[in-house]
Amino acid sequence: MGAWTVAVIATTFLVPVPAATTPSAAPVPCPYQSLPSIPPTPPATIRTAGGPLWGGDQLGGTGLAVPSGVAAPPAVAATTWVVADLDSGAVLAACGAHVRRRPASVQKLLLAATALPLLPPDQVVEATPEDLALPSDSSAVGLLVGGKYPVSTLWYGLLLQSGNDAANALARMAGGPGGIAAGVAAMNAEAYRLGAEDTHASNPHGLDEPDQFTSAYDLALIARADFAREDFVRYDTLDRMQWPAQPPRDPTGYQIQNENQLLKNYPGALGGKTGFTDQARHTYVGAAQRNGRRLVVTLMGAEVVPFGRTWKQASMLLDWAFAVPSAAQVGHLVTPDEVTRERTPPTPSAAPGPHGTAAGPASPVSDFGSAWGILGALIALAVAVLGLAVVKVVALARRRRSRYRRRAQGAPVRDV
Repeated sequence: MGAWTVAVIATTFLVPVPAATTPSAAPVPCPYQSLPSIPPTPPATIRTAGGPLWGGDQLGGTGLAVPSGVAAPPAVAATTWVVADLDSGAVLAACGAHVRRRPASVQKLLLAATALPLLPPDQVVEATPEDLALPSDSSAVGLLVGGKYPVSTLWYGLLLQSGNDAANALARMAGGPGGIAAGVAAMNAEAYRLGAEDTHASNPHGLDEPDQFTSAYDLALIARADFAREDFVRYDTLDRMQWPAQPPRDPTGYQIQNENQLLKNYPGALGGKTGFTDQARHTYVGAAQRNGRRLVVTLMGAEVVPFGRTWKQASMLLDWAFAVPSAAQVGHLVTPDEVTRERTPPTPSAAPGPHGTAAGPASPVSDFGSAWGILGALIALAVAVLGLAVVKVVALARRRRSRYRRRAQGAPVRDV
C-alpha cells in the first residue's frame, strides 16, 4: 500500500462528522400591546449584515428571552427592550435585544459616554451657528450664538432638557479641529470599543437619519458605561437648574427641569434619558436600585398607550425584574476587555495557557480550524516518514541486487 494511499485513508476516517441538529422552536412573541391604529415601528435599515452577536445566543432572536422557571414579564407597548444588572452585567430578560431601530434622544447617552472623559467641566464653550443648525421643531435648551457656556452647564442642558443644540456644541468640542463630524466619529469609535456593534451614529443628538440606529442591548451597554461615572449621575439626576444669563440678549436666564419622571415617581430611581421622534417613536433608558441591586431597562419603538409614558412602562419591567433571582439570566452585557479579547486572536507572544499554549478566547470555529491544522501537520509528517522509508528500502534493494551481481561475476564486495 503506497504512502499516499495510507494518507488518504487516514484522512477519510478522521474527518469529523457534524453533530445532529434539531430545528429550533418558534420564538415566543414579545408581550407587546398597543392600540390597533398604531402599528409597531419598523426596524431601522441595517447598515452591515452579520457581525458578532454579543451577550449570548438567547439574545439573538426577535422574540422574548426569559430565564426558565421565571414568571413572564408584564406586557408593555415597546417593541424591543432589555432589562439588565448594571453591576454584574446579567441580562435578566429581553425582547428583540439586537434589533436595530432609530434611537431618538437616547443617542445623547452615547455622546455622554464619549465626551465626558474628554472635556474639562470648567472649559468655556462659545456657541456657534453650527450648534444651532437644527429643524425649527427640534428640542433645544436655547443656546445663543456667541453665548459662552461652561461644559458642565451644557451637560445639564443636554440631559435635563434634551437640548440638541447642547449636543452639537459638546460634539463639536469633543471633535476638536474636526468639529461635529469628528465628534460623531468619536461616538462611533466609543460604541465599537464598548461592543455596541448594532449602533451607528450619524449625528450627536438622535434626530432621524437613514444611517442612524442602535438596539436595546447596545443602549444597556452604553448606559452601563455612563452610570459608572459619578459626573454623569450628577448631571443626569439634578431636578432643576438656573440657565445662565447671556446679556444683553438674555439678561436674566431661565429655569430648566429634568424631564425624566422616573426620578420623581419611582423609589430608588437612578436616572436615565427619554427620547421621541416620528421614526423612532418613544425610546427610553432608566435605572433604579433596590436591595443592593442596580438594574437598567431600555425601551425602543414604544407608544404611550395603553400603559402611559415610557417611564411607567420601565417601572413595570423594573418591578418585575427586581423580583427575579439575581442568578437568573438569559445573557450578559459584555465588557470592553471581553470585547477586546474576542476580537484579538492569540499570538505567540501571549501569556501561556494552562497547557503551555497561548492563552486566549476560543470559539468552535477557531477550535475546528486548529484541529484541522494539527491533523494536516500529522498527515504531512506521516507522508514524509513513509516517503523516506520507501526511498531507503528501494535504495537498499538496489544495492543488494548490485552486490549479488558483483559476487556472481567474482568481483570483491565490501560489507555495509
